[in-house]
Amino acid sequence: MEHSIALITGTTSGLGNAAARLLAKEGWHEIIVTGRSLAGAQQAAAQLAAENKTQVFTPLELDLNAPASVQSALAELVKRGRPIDFLLLNAGLVGGKKRVLTAAGIEVDQAPLLGHHQLTVGLLRANLLSPNARIVIAGSEAARGDVPLFSFTDVAAFAAKYHHGDRTAAVEELVRSGPNVKYQANRAYADAKLVVAWWAAALARRLPSGMAAYAVSPGSTPDTQAVRNGSWALKWLMVPIVKLIPGMSQTPETAARRYLQASEFGTDVSGQFFASPPKKLTGPIEAMRQPHFHDRASQEAAWQAVVAVSGVDLSYPASLTAAS
Repeated sequence: MEHSIALITGTTSGLGNAAARLLAKEGWHEIIVTGRSLAGAQQAAAQLAAENKTQVFTPLELDLNAPASVQSALAELVKRGRPIDFLLLNAGLVGGKKRVLTAAGIEVDQAPLLGHHQLTVGLLRANLLSPNARIVIAGSEAARGDVPLFSFTDVAAFAAKYHHGDRTAAVEELVRSGPNVKYQANRAYADAKLVVAWWAAALARRLPSGMAAYAVSPGSTPDTQAVRNGSWALKWLMVPIVKLIPGMSQTPETAARRYLQASEFGTDVSGQFFASPPKKLTGPIEAMRQPHFHDRASQEAAWQAVVAVSGVDLSYPASLTAAS
């Protein structure tokens, strides 16, 4: 993959900011820095340029919770007309004790995926991803089902109980945190990251042959703002304990390197979810083998649910369809 243009969501702090610094050190020609406000993106770009002594950072306003903002960002990228080689869908957070919905009625843990879907589909439609582009979306070990305090919903059972077996409807209800979903902060987060892994697998099947997509967990990284809205038990019990135990936490830079490592993976592993080994939160990443990640029916249900909620599906320009 050519180290030319990268776009990172959630770049104003945390893992996105760390990834931008690492990409600059690796010699990327342009790194598009996004923030919910233009001022925030500009400030982050200026700070990164000063720290790295290089002017490769371009600010872009992008609020993933606002479809109009995503459309504006896409319009700006179309105007520039320069294809992106590495799309890092990093933005996200852990929800709080109480259920919070966005203005569009989306549960806040799930909301970043809707914006990331709209952005990715928009770039593909506009032919603004290079022929060998790599797409990495942030996952989490929480989706494995073996992390203390975190568990995920059995979507097949949920669909059978409330939706006559319709998994698409079941995933859509999870995304919206509907009436049959009993809200629990950590479960909502685990569900969101499971849907992310399924969505990445479904996306990979829809990409032209040279492109690839992966879900990648950055691993346990307490020194970010991702858990700022998290539960009391998460912020004041689990995080401090994790930071005290050797091998249970890592720096944002170490975590962000996982994203960069995945950007060099081949198309043969496109669609897979990479994370720490089972029951681990740090260390080398590997492809997850748990059966629930490889359930094609759930993968397609996740894609169709995101399409239904976002109103955005994937159709290619003729040039890309012919190439694939």
